[in-house]
Parts: sequence; C-alpha cells; structure tokens
Amino acid sequence: MSTPDFSCVITAAEGGEAALTASVESVLDQSLRAVEALVVLPAGAPAALRSAAGSLAGRSPDRIRVLDPGTDSVASLRNAGLDAARGTYVLVLDVGERLQRHACRNLWEAGARTRADLVAGRWARLTGEGTKEREPSWQHPLFLRSRTVVRFSEAPELAVHDALVTGFCVRRAALERHALRYDEDLTHSGILFGPLAASVVGRIALVRRRIVSGRAVPDAGRDLAGLVEAHRRVCHVLVAQGLADLRERRDGAFLLDHLVPLVRSFPELPAAARERVAATAARVLPGSVPEPVLLTLPPVERVGVRLLERGDEDGVLTAAYALRRRGVVAAPLTTADDGRVYWPGGPDPVLDVTELGHRYRAFGELKLMNRLTRYEADGRRVLLEGRLVLPAHTGPDPEGPLTAHLEFRVRDGSRAFRAPVDELRPDATGISWSVRADLTRLLRPFGLRDTVWDARMVVEDGRTRSVSDLFAAHDLVGPSDRSPASPRLGRTTGDTWQPYITLRDHLALRLEARHRPARTARRLVHYATHFRPARRARLLLRALRKRRDSLHARGFKVSVYRSWLLRLPVRRGSVVFESHMGTCYGDSPRAVHEEVRARGLPLRCVWSYADSPAGFPADARLVRRWSWRYLWALARAEYWVDNQGFPQHLDKPSGTAYLQTWHGSAYKRMGFDETRVRMQNAPQRERLQQAVHRFDHFLVRSEHDERTLARAYRLPGSTLLRTGYPRNDALLAARARDEARGRLPRPALAAELGLPDHRKVVLYAPTFRGGPGKRKRQRLLLDAARFAERFGDTYTLLVRAHYLEAASLPACPPGTVVDVSRHHDVSELLALADVLVTDYSSIMFDYALLDRPIVLFAPDLDTYAAERGSYFDLREKAPGPVTATEEELFAVLARLKTADTGFQEQRAAFAEEFGAYDRGDAARAVVDTVFARHLVPSRTARTGEPRR
Repeated sequence: MSTPDFSCVITAAEGGEAALTASVESVLDQSLRAVEALVVLPAGAPAALRSAAGSLAGRSPDRIRVLDPGTDSVASLRNAGLDAARGTYVLVLDVGERLQRHACRNLWEAGARTRADLVAGRWARLTGEGTKEREPSWQHPLFLRSRTVVRFSEAPELAVHDALVTGFCVRRAALERHALRYDEDLTHSGILFGPLAASVVGRIALVRRRIVSGRAVPDAGRDLAGLVEAHRRVCHVLVAQGLADLRERRDGAFLLDHLVPLVRSFPELPAAARERVAATAARVLPGSVPEPVLLTLPPVERVGVRLLERGDEDGVLTAAYALRRRGVVAAPLTTADDGRVYWPGGPDPVLDVTELGHRYRAFGELKLMNRLTRYEADGRRVLLEGRLVLPAHTGPDPEGPLTAHLEFRVRDGSRAFRAPVDELRPDATGISWSVRADLTRLLRPFGLRDTVWDARMVVEDGRTRSVSDLFAAHDLVGPSDRSPASPRLGRTTGDTWQPYITLRDHLALRLEARHRPARTARRLVHYATHFRPARRARLLLRALRKRRDSLHARGFKVSVYRSWLLRLPVRRGSVVFESHMGTCYGDSPRAVHEEVRARGLPLRCVWSYADSPAGFPADARLVRRWSWRYLWALARAEYWVDNQGFPQHLDKPSGTAYLQTWHGSAYKRMGFDETRVRMQNAPQRERLQQAVHRFDHFLVRSEHDERTLARAYRLPGSTLLRTGYPRNDALLAARARDEARGRLPRPALAAELGLPDHRKVVLYAPTFRGGPGKRKRQRLLLDAARFAERFGDTYTLLVRAHYLEAASLPACPPGTVVDVSRHHDVSELLALADVLVTDYSSIMFDYALLDRPIVLFAPDLDTYAAERGSYFDLREKAPGPVTATEEELFAVLARLKTADTGFQEQRAAFAEEFGAYDRGDAARAVVDTVFARHLVPSRTARTGEPRR
C-alpha cells in the first residue's frame, strides 16, 4: 500500500482475541480503503493473543502490521504506534473499540474540507448491560452539527468532559510538529492526550456522525489515583491556556462523570475492593475536589463524594444506597438549631441535605433504609440481623406497642409468608433487629412459577406502619447461605433456597433445583414444554391471544364503528360529553351539562372517562374512552359535546350535532398555522381537516378567537357561536361576589385543600410543552422548594400541571405547596386563587375576567415564540408583569400590591379584548341554541354580542 490516508493504532494491552479481532475487522471494513491497522502487542501478551494478531496480519499483510515494542505500558504501546504510523491522519483505538463503517471517510472528508489538524466525532460506550451502548448525554450539544473551531475553547465540552479519549484523529504532521506523545508515567494517559493535542494544534473539525462504538464501561475504582492525576494535568493545560473558567466546569464534570458513578457502584464491589478504593480516595482526593464546585452537585451526590474524599467506606456505601434508591432515608439525619438537616458528620455545608425535604414527612410516610448486616444459614434455620434507620425528627410512637415482622412476597404477585421479628432494640438513630426462622417450614411455594420471593420488613407502633426493603451489599450472601426448600408440589419442583441481592440492592430468595431429582424433573418439564408438539401448541395459543387482542385493538374497533355502528339509528335526546379527552369532569362541557340538569331537559347524558371514573358524578352514566360502550354511545348520540376533540378516526353520524366548546383562546399558533402541522404530509393534514369539519358549533369568546382559532382550523362563520365560554360563567359570578361581599369566606374548596385564610393563594399553571404522545412527568421551571422557603409564611402555592403532563414536586413544608393537577375543574381553582402565575397558557385569558393579579413567568419567552410561533407580542399586551428569572418573579410577588397597580388598566383592556363575548350567561345561551328542539317553546336563544 502507498501512503495510507489513515493509520489506526490498536493497543492489545487488555482484552482477548475476540475483542482484538473485532477492532481490526472494523478497520478493514472501512468504506475508505486507504486505511492501515497497526496492532501493538505488549511484552507479556499470551501466545493466543499473539497467534490471533499474526493470523489477522496474514489475512491482509499490506494493511495490517503487528508491532512488538517490548513494553507493557499502555502509553508506551500507543507511542510506538504513533512512531510507526505512515498515514496522513492517525487514530488510536483501545482493544474492543470498533470503527463505524464510514468513520474514516467522514473524518477524512471533514479534514480535507476544513484543513483541520484534529477531527473528532461521537462515540458510544457499553452500558454494562450486555451489548447495549449509549452515547454520553453531553455529546449531543457538542456534536449537534458539523462545524469548525479555531481554538478548542470555542467548543468547551472538548475539555470539560473526556470527549477526546477516542473517536478522533490527528494529522501526523501535527503530531511530529508539536512532538505530541502519551505520558508514559500516567496510567490514564488517554484522558490527557486529547485535550493536550487540541490545545496546541490549529483548526479543529467536529463531525456529527458516530465514529467509535464498543468503548468499555469506565471503571474509576480500578486506578483512582491515576484517574485523579490525569484530571489534574488536564486542569493544568486549561490554566496554561488561560481558560481558568473552564477548569471549574471540568472539576464539576469530573465529579459527575467519574466520582459519583464510583460512589453509585459501591454496593456491587466486594468488601476488599471497597476498602481499597476508600483508602485510595482518602489519599488522593483531598485538595482535588474544590468545595464551591462540590456544592453545585445535588445533595446526595455531594454527600457521597465528600464521604469518599474522607475515606469513609461505610458512609459511601450508605450514600450509594440513597443514590440507587431515590427518596430513601439512608442515614440517621440530624436537625441543627437553625432548622437545617445534615447527613451524619455535619454540620458541613456539603452534608446539608435540607432540600431533600425528609423532615416534612412522618414515620409512616418516609422510605427508610433497612440495612441487612448479617445473613447466616444453618440447615433449615436462618439468622437475619439488620438496622432500620430513623431520622432525628420522627420515629415510631414511644408510647405505642412496637412490633415488626419479616415478610417474603412472591415476585409479581400478592402471596406472602410472614415471620415475627424476635428482637427489636430501638435507640435515637434507628432500630436494630434480628430474626431466627425455619425457612424451610416458613416458605411453602407451589414451586412452578412462584420461584422468586422478595424480602421486606413491616414495623408497626399501633397507629402507623412502615414498610422497608432489606438493603445489602451484593457480597453479603453467597452459595454457602443456601437452605433446603419444601414446595407444596414436592421437592421435584425445587429443593434449595438461594439468597441473593437484586440489582435494586435488596434481599431476595430464589427456588433452585440443586439435587438430582429436582434437576431431572426440571429437565423433563423443559423438554415437555419445548419439544415440537409443545412448541406448536404455544404458537397456537399465541395466535389465539393475538386474535383475541385484535378484537380490542383500536383499528378493529374503528372498522366496526364505520361499517356497522354508524348504521344504527340516532337515539333522540342522547348526548355524549367529554372533557380533555376523558381526563376530567370539568371545563365548558361540565358547565353545559349542569345547565341541562338544572333546567330539567329531557336529555340522556353520557360522560366518557379515560383512566378512572373518580371525580365524575356518582349518578352520571359513564363509558370508558375507546370501549365498545363508548363507540356505541357515540354512534347513537344525537349530540356530541367536548372541548378538545373526539378521536379523529371516528366519523360523526349523519344525524348528530357536534358542539365543540374548545378549551382556550390562543397565544401560540394553532391548527394549520402551527409549524408542526404545516410540516406534516398531506394525509395527516387531511385527517385533521376532516376531524374539524365534524364541528357543527364552535364557541368563541372574542373577535381575536375568530381571527385566530376559526381561521387556523378553517372553520366557516356559520359554525361560530359568539357566546363566550360556559366555564367562565362561574368566574364572572365570583367577580360579582367579590365586588359585593369581598373575598372572604373562601369557597368550600379551600377547606378541602387545607388552605388557611391568612395565606394568599398563588396558582401556578404552566402551559403544555410536549408533543403528541403519552402523559409525561415534567420538571417545573419554577422551583417550588425555593418558593416555599421564601414565601411559605405568606403564600400557598397551588401547582396545576397541564392535563397532558404531570408535575414532579419536591417535598416542602406542609401547607406551602399543593399539587392540584388532578382536580377536575380548573375554574374552581381560578376562583380560589388570589394570584395567577403562568407562562403562555390560555388560562390567563380566563383569569383576567376576575380582575386579580397575573404574573407571567416566561424564562424562554423569545425561544418559545420563535419555535412555536405566536399571534401577538406578549410583552406588549401582557395583563401583568413579565418575568424572566425566579428572582424577578419573587421580587414581584414580594411587592405584589405595588407591582399590580400599574397593570390594572392593561388587565382590564386584556379582558375586554380577549373575552368580549363572556357575559356570564354562556351556558344558558349555548343550551338555548344547541338543544333548542328540547326546550319549552317560549325560550329563545342568544347568538352572542360583544359587551358594550
């Protein structure tokens, strides 16, 4: 081969023959053919590895060279490969790492196009779960698009994270010009080489393609001292380049990328390895973990790193349990005089875990760590000892009878066996306990499918009950702890109980077949269920289950609905109501329904629900959404009433009238004005148009709705009912009561939620930020814990997530933050709230009718408006202050009365512009119009005129 374009150096210092073969073959399979592979063997390479390297070289002697520099140091092996390389670019692979098919071509083309000395791309590493791979999350913004940077400081992630440990190449001329070498006195020299090269070469090209896969799972515990030294040297490089600000970011990334995973892995390490790692950490970490950087980590993460720095082996293990089981109280927390809560070893700002909110939960509400410290088997009998952690602020009732029992529950089932705890020794920080039990007599499974049993302990004090799993290090139990088993169906189904620690770090027992009769029986069962007739029977059963499931599939239901159910005659006076796709009994459909009931109209009303009928009237006729009864009701209904849209695939019967009340005025672009819809293909857009064409009546509350919603959904003017929203009748009535009698007493809902009269109520209701799909739990932009800490004495925060999302709230002092996302009717919450905090939600158009303060918290206003699009400038027409940060929001709430004074006229104009048709009688007007044929003849309808 003439001068190759690429030289790929593969060090065979670690890994076996199969890994070496995979790496070399990935080089030979490159679509860019001018690529050579240099296999560098260590001096102590076994004969099998040398034979494999020689065999590979024999297959393609012009493209594979085998080097034997006579050293075992990984850095020395890599340097030998650099010296022998002949390619224009040089790329280094660890054994087992594989190049993607077009990796070298992508790197070469980027280098040729940009004349870059260093070209880097994505890489993926094994997750430790078989062959699964994952790219580090920080790679996404770094390689979001292909680009060129002059200095690596323009792409700081290159130095902040270990981005240049693989998946990059360097021009050989640049290697020689800058005398770039791997530091041979450093075991983790690969961490330093990439940033060092990036700091001295000229242009750097980044490609968005993946280059390398199969990188090994990082093992920080194997050589922690070398890892820390490599990190220090990278920091020195950053400081020498005048990038001290990046050093702080790298320190934080080093903690999250290396030390926190090391802490998390502690339960999986043998006791000797934990002791060795803790001793090494105590020697090398002090001075390497700046406290300001450590304080930026979440509470449990920083506690784990601090205890690792101290060399506290048992403390790190405890912190690891807390990391692996979020929300578990893993240590006896203490409360200082100032109310701050500390991990054992405080007071220390790093050990401050107040924000976890454990102090706001009582004994029966907390998830407490119950650590198994001893498991001994002596024939049929076993001895278990452990300790249940108790925080200082709570515990079982000292006056009550303290009892406990051990419970073994079958995996994925409800059967359980119990054994009383023999001894309980409570003290200030926990409860020590011990159990002796005849396991063979206690656990009597059937022995076929109930072979795995999870252990947990239940502690009771007469009033409260605490349930906890038994946590343990993975090496606490082993083969020597087996016990005989006696299944109900005989010992041929299993004869031995084998304890083990699960991946979630708790004790479990597995029924095994250790002796010949049981092993023979299991082999016979396996044969009976796997030979050809049994396989055919299983395939037949699977086909029958599939056919059964298809009868409940939506596609089949839609075909039956269209082919048969739509032929049924319409049932006069039948109405199907639905609100927010069946998630609640609320909004305008509820207001219309209650108006119908109040006036005693002869209508047969049916409500649909999505998941649970809870919250719907007890006397209402209910059908589950997408059930056969639901389809039957829709096919025979004379009226459809909803605020979101009945399923698009369901055609409206010819004799049915569809009232679409809609669910809010529009700030963000909707319908065919939305970019997402415009980017859809023609059949998708046509499906939306057909769904909208089902509407016979569409409610609007202002000329703004006519200009935006009606136009965006291409609705004819004849379908528009200018009545306002029936749900807003309650808000206008509440405003009238406020003006006549004041705000007190509050509505009955305040007592149900436990809201005291002396605190004002802030309703936080952000908009929907997701897309089509399942309901997701979102992290709020507003930090509820900070709000509670700042305003807990004066405000109660009600959090109302969008009905397609769920809020994830931290633990806060009782009564300061309440999740009302599941409350059915948002109008009741609006009438209760003294202040509304929202962003772009249409809820602000409704709340403005109450003439109460509105604060907009919109940190991403410009980005959101650019990506989603908007119908007007929110800052120009806002009904209240627009804040971009939490501090700005808190400043407005702290002086709310003063801040709101300047927005009263603007809020009134806002309500007039966007709610002109809301006059307090929308429900009556809608019923008079839509259900006219069922009314007493003397009643007349209002078509709606703007307020004067």
